[in-house]
Amino acid sequence: MTKVRVESFSISIDGFGAGPEQSLENPLGVGGTALHEWAFATRTFQTQLFGNQGGEIGIDDDFAARGFHHVGAWILGRNMFGPVRGPWLDESWRGWWGDNPVYHTPVFVLTNHPRAPLVMEGGTTFHFVTDGIRVALERAREAAEGKDVRIGGGAATIRQYLQERLIDELHVAIAPVLLGTGEHLFGGVDLPNLGYKCAQHVASERATHLVLTRA
Repeated sequence: MTKVRVESFSISIDGFGAGPEQSLENPLGVGGTALHEWAFATRTFQTQLFGNQGGEIGIDDDFAARGFHHVGAWILGRNMFGPVRGPWLDESWRGWWGDNPVYHTPVFVLTNHPRAPLVMEGGTTFHFVTDGIRVALERAREAAEGKDVRIGGGAATIRQYLQERLIDELHVAIAPVLLGTGEHLFGGVDLPNLGYKCAQHVASERATHLVLTRA
């Protein structure tokens, strides 16, 4: 059965999933890169995302690796695709990741502005969905062909899916960082009332990992 999952979503101690002022120079917002140091060090990220050899194994790598297991499609908010705002004036922006993005599956990007599908190397095709989160999920489920759908973020997109009780499992990595401002992951979300509970928690030297599940 297809699950809807959030994996390896990093937040600060004070709950922010990105820093302020996202831009081409600061794709994760000012200070946001520090949230992901636990993941950057892992063997999974070094080999699969950066094309390097080596990397750390252990708790952090176990969580990083499971985030790519049995995933057949992704959903992203538009800010996760890039810093461009408003109508697509042209199609020159093709994502943060170069010609061969890290997804290797169909990716459904939530937006208010239509754009033709963007076919990339390595099996990634970006589909731009203007009909809302439920339509994006329906299309992603179909494209996943029995595998899971991963909600990649950002924080606002995850909140929307949480509020509709559409996420089955949520892995959050709390980094030992204070941002003070930015995009808060759980702001306005009553997790217990929505049926979510903490099913697992484990700490490494670089992060505290929590897995929330929906009853």
